[in-house]
Amino acid sequence: MSSQPEVVAGTTIVTVDHVRLDYHKEKEPLPVLADVSLTSAKDQLVAVTGPSGCGKSTLLRIISGLIKPTSGSVRVLDSEVTGPREDISLVFQNFVLLPWRSALENVLFGLSAKKDLTDEQKRQKAESALEITGLQGFESVYPGELSGGMKQRVGVARALATEPRVMLLDEPFSSLDDLTAERLRMETHSLLINPMTSVQTVILVSHNVEEIIELADKVVVLSPRPAHVVGELTVDIPRPRNKKSDEFFRWVDKVYSLLS
Repeated sequence: MSSQPEVVAGTTIVTVDHVRLDYHKEKEPLPVLADVSLTSAKDQLVAVTGPSGCGKSTLLRIISGLIKPTSGSVRVLDSEVTGPREDISLVFQNFVLLPWRSALENVLFGLSAKKDLTDEQKRQKAESALEITGLQGFESVYPGELSGGMKQRVGVARALATEPRVMLLDEPFSSLDDLTAERLRMETHSLLINPMTSVQTVILVSHNVEEIIELADKVVVLSPRPAHVVGELTVDIPRPRNKKSDEFFRWVDKVYSLLS
């Protein structure tokens, strides 16, 4: 499925460089992000966490090009992000599916702006994305007939169909029941970072510390608003990770110590 040029393992894909964001309330600026820098490398899943309301989701929108920072920059490889772009996809926590469109039609909707593709090429990419996310056979099913986990899979498939280099996940499991969320978490790393997809790096926003240690190669912890980076951890537990092991809980404690 991937059409991205090959990048050597370990290459920095995303660079967030001293990003600041101020909202303007009346005449006074309201700082949201004070000074945030981070990197995400090839085949790396980076989790960003911090207190509620610290600006985690806002940071993802800056990385995606949906919001322009007050200062600082975001780069994908050597290219500065100045607005939305095809090589970055953002998956929201609430699925954002069109209820009157089937699963296949929802994925095709994400390809509607790609004028360089024929209708048949778009359909092939959409069907391939649904197959990768385990939804082969559900192409004609409508969102109202799908479980929460399957709806989220359609959202991921829609993002994958555009063949992004960078995948951004904003609390992707928070609206799911515990069992469904657990199943999807177990699959997320292998689903997104594998030779069948174009994805070269993933940045996940989450407030669930156990989820973060289960998924992340690196954890970036933000302070309360206005946010800055208070710590960064490289999680070197082998996969698959045993959530009941002492080592797992030691890493959970490390993250909590940075949050407290």
